Amino acid sequence: MRVEIIASDSLGVRSMATCVHAGGHKIFIDPGVALGPKRYGLFPHQLELLMKEHLWRKVEERVKEAEYVVITHYHHDHYNPEAYHIFKDKVVFIKDPERFINKSQRERASLLLEGLKGLAKDIVVADGKSFDLGGVRLSFSEPVPHGYTDRLGYVLQVLVEEDFRFLFTSDVQGFPLDAHKDFVIDARPDVIFADGPATYLFPKRFSKSAYEASFANMAELLERVRPSFFIVDHHATRDVKYTERFGELSSLSKNLGVLLCTAAHYMGKENLFLEAWRKKLYGNEIGLSPEQVQQV
Repeated sequence: MRVEIIASDSLGVRSMATCVHAGGHKIFIDPGVALGPKRYGLFPHQLELLMKEHLWRKVEERVKEAEYVVITHYHHDHYNPEAYHIFKDKVVFIKDPERFINKSQRERASLLLEGLKGLAKDIVVADGKSFDLGGVRLSFSEPVPHGYTDRLGYVLQVLVEEDFRFLFTSDVQGFPLDAHKDFVIDARPDVIFADGPATYLFPKRFSKSAYEASFANMAELLERVRPSFFIVDHHATRDVKYTERFGELSSLSKNLGVLLCTAAHYMGKENLFLEAWRKKLYGNEIGLSPEQVQQV
């Protein structure tokens, strides 16, 4: 199995777009690329716009090669509402558009399903189910809240199993609830790609209780599951204090022999926290390394 993270927040855009190569199949999870509309009162920097265009092209290319596409929920950084063409002739696994869903996501799901009619090879509601894809097991959690409450709706977690196990959390925002971590503990994955807690919103829109629960539960998962890689990205890497926030968890992971890293580092690239760096980008305070420039 090979896990290829195509786009993520540590690669310069809001995304968790991932292609899993397993058993001769390609499964693409959440083919979306977006930018934070405003940060520090600033619109996306030109560098972010360039990166979004570049990474979206890569997503399109990989989805063309995939047989299966997964949509874990209906936020636009997880699929592109202006690019239904990428689903042509694909088997599309989706979160239930009617059950455990809030109003805005139900409306988006309805539009997506209308767009997929006559285009997708098949549309499969995946909540709580498992599928055998010719030697590859694809399993989905029951719907779990998008974060500490269900205000933003529900998401599905995804497990891909072949010679090892890869778990994709979707937007659980750092496992603040038991419902988020139970699926992971049962799955015992070798690699976890987690969206991480939205600490960049702390304390106004990410409460102290959510903050404390997230880090306590991530520590518990490290202790109990001990994956080879624990990739924490997406919401977490929008925080300018990302490294500081994860200092204690990083020390624990080292003691346990787990590599805690961003998606960029997992892919052998340098971090490009462009949204977190927006104020510095506009102030010309960021000097990118040659490796980072090459990424762009």
